[in-house]
Amino acid sequence: MKNTTNIVKFKRIVFVLLAGIPVLAVILYAFLYSIGIFGVLNNGLSSNAWALVLTDISFWKSIAFSMYIGITSVSVSSILSFLLAYWWRENFKSGILSVVIYLPLCFPATVMAFFMYQMLSQSGFVSRIAFLFDFTEGISTFPEFINDPFGIGIILTMVALISPFFILLFSNTFQSEKIEELSAIAATLGASKKQIISRIIVPTLFKKNATSLLLFIVFVMGNYEVPLLLGRQNPQMIAVAIVQKIQRYNLYDIPKGYVMSIIYVGLLLVALGIIAFKNPQFFKTKDNND
Repeated sequence: MKNTTNIVKFKRIVFVLLAGIPVLAVILYAFLYSIGIFGVLNNGLSSNAWALVLTDISFWKSIAFSMYIGITSVSVSSILSFLLAYWWRENFKSGILSVVIYLPLCFPATVMAFFMYQMLSQSGFVSRIAFLFDFTEGISTFPEFINDPFGIGIILTMVALISPFFILLFSNTFQSEKIEELSAIAATLGASKKQIISRIIVPTLFKKNATSLLLFIVFVMGNYEVPLLLGRQNPQMIAVAIVQKIQRYNLYDIPKGYVMSIIYVGLLLVALGIIAFKNPQFFKTKDNND
């Protein structure tokens, strides 16, 4: 028993070292570059890049816009996935749906973004269908879903990308947490269908998968391909803004890009730390001997 516990602890330490050391090395390099220690045009220690980024309104708009896209995408996707997993939970166990649900997971984000562009742009397939049935008078009257200020195209694409995963996640939780049996017991005790859904099914599914939902918000916030293809230059999502700073021909923008990346990572770590402190069960794992 003790040997098993020690092996588990050793594996965790090795994992943390293998995952943490490269990240810390990258952050250290970015920090040294941002303060003028590294870099082709840097002439010594300087906080100029930090001052410019911290006072740049567009940077904070990118942070806020990324949070909005991440939270909205995961919220819409989780609600939609819950409804599908609940209504069709038996169909996802066997049959054609149990196979088809895996197909969207095969598409890269770039492919899904191009598909959404062809479908939802003002000259796309949906616009042409709407014009064909006289719902619109032409391209100019079709709503902007691509390169729009509210990121609707980005949100729809991210929902399409992550919803299959959430459906599978919720479907597996239905079985692993024995929600069907709990619901049957509650029904025999006189609980209504509404009470079963609101007090048993929803809390169990969302509390059990809270960590995954949180991590997917971080994943969506840091996505690069979809907002690059479907988003505007203003506001930009943070990953696009950072890469454009680092890869531009203006070498003086590179330290700013590193500053932006450090601040973004720092904000994420603070947010995760607060959530972990208030809800430590989110990040607990069970040992094999539990």
